[in-house]
Amino acid sequence: MVSSKLRIAFIHPDLGIGGAERLVVDAALGLQSLGHSVDIYTSHHDQHHCFEETRDGRLRVHHVIPPLPRSIQGKFHIMFAHARQLHLTMHLMCTSAHQYDVFFVDQLSTCIPFLRMLCGKRVVFYCHFPDKLLANGAYVEDRPRKNVSILKSIYRFPMDWLEEVTTTQADLILANSKFTARVTKSHFSSLRHQLKVVYPGINIAAYISPVDPSDPDVLQVASQRRTLLSLNRFEMKKNAALAIEAFAILRNKDPKTSDVRLVLAGGYDPRLEDNIRTLKSLIELAQFSGLTYNIVTPLQSRVAVPSFPKITLNEPDILFLLNFTTTQRSGLLQAQSTLALLYTPANEHFGIGPVEGMICGLPILACDSGGPTETIVDQPADQRTGWLYRPQPSVWAQALGEICNLSETDRKALSQRARDRAQQMFGMEAMAKSLEEVLEEAVSMGPVSRTGMWLVMLAVMGLLVALIFRYGSFSG
Repeated sequence: MVSSKLRIAFIHPDLGIGGAERLVVDAALGLQSLGHSVDIYTSHHDQHHCFEETRDGRLRVHHVIPPLPRSIQGKFHIMFAHARQLHLTMHLMCTSAHQYDVFFVDQLSTCIPFLRMLCGKRVVFYCHFPDKLLANGAYVEDRPRKNVSILKSIYRFPMDWLEEVTTTQADLILANSKFTARVTKSHFSSLRHQLKVVYPGINIAAYISPVDPSDPDVLQVASQRRTLLSLNRFEMKKNAALAIEAFAILRNKDPKTSDVRLVLAGGYDPRLEDNIRTLKSLIELAQFSGLTYNIVTPLQSRVAVPSFPKITLNEPDILFLLNFTTTQRSGLLQAQSTLALLYTPANEHFGIGPVEGMICGLPILACDSGGPTETIVDQPADQRTGWLYRPQPSVWAQALGEICNLSETDRKALSQRARDRAQQMFGMEAMAKSLEEVLEEAVSMGPVSRTGMWLVMLAVMGLLVALIFRYGSFSG
């Protein structure tokens, strides 16, 4: 076993605001706290749309701006993602790759054979979920895949092959949940690795540290009204519509809940069409349901608040909070008025949201599939930390009624169980220790055998050349 401290390079495509980015940030912070040296390399890092730790000096972030776009007219996202990562990898290899002991790669596996072959260093890959299973919408286990056009099948075939063959080149492969590990193994037929599950961990201190109630950002979102909270990016696959529909049913059926509000908070990127369409559809749903709403961004945010009609500035039924700050997140999670955290995605690969709520003692309502079935205890009732139900608005509305009417004794007992489970299983320290063991295991494997990797490298380079040719034909 390696005893000296490691020099580790993280490679992550887009260091914005999301669950994968939160994991990268907390993993890097955790490994630093154990004495290791960590650098993060990324192709995109917007100082106004990122986690605070990546811009305040706590982490060393190397932002390498690529010459290629993210897409062309909203198309070819994955093709350009591969190319942008190869550009990032080439920069790393030409500048500082030699100084690292091991590489930690997540989301995109394109760079793995290059790092191993040309740098001779071991690579650990963290699998959030296979992209091939997300290309046609949200993945639903045991449901037949959607039919796609012949042209899209032709486009996706080399992309999917590339993802699988480069993933298998990693020395060690981690997964964020048993669900992800099982699905990845079943859909990557050539994968011989045994995936080890390392649950994402959170910086517990950052969630339980006292919040200044006079902070302007906290005052912006604070309310004496009882609050149901949802933390998720504004993406269609996150299904925040479920929360609005269930909330509307609850309000119509139970007059005693007229004082309850819903806060939908999450990352919003005006560059992304999905974010724009999702917010628009949610607001239209709120209007259709007869619920008042408001949209806010943090006071220092550079993102303009989108313009929508019939805004209610004072105590709306639904508050849309775009790109919340750490202080706002903590303020909402810790507020005495917050009743529960609603986690709406189905078949989520892990889902950090339930853990964030549990560490603050909140009951969790989530879908009965994917990662939340591993983080939340639904039964027996005396061990419950939350509720797991199928994503049906009427069913969720019934669960919300139960949550809103919990006795004080039951609420306190559930709150303590939730805190205990989150601290024991999903703390940043536990994740950092697990990652340290894996990274040390990778380094202890010794020199990299470069036999058989040339074919993979040539295939990846061929894809890059084809992309540049296609890009040139489109832009010309």
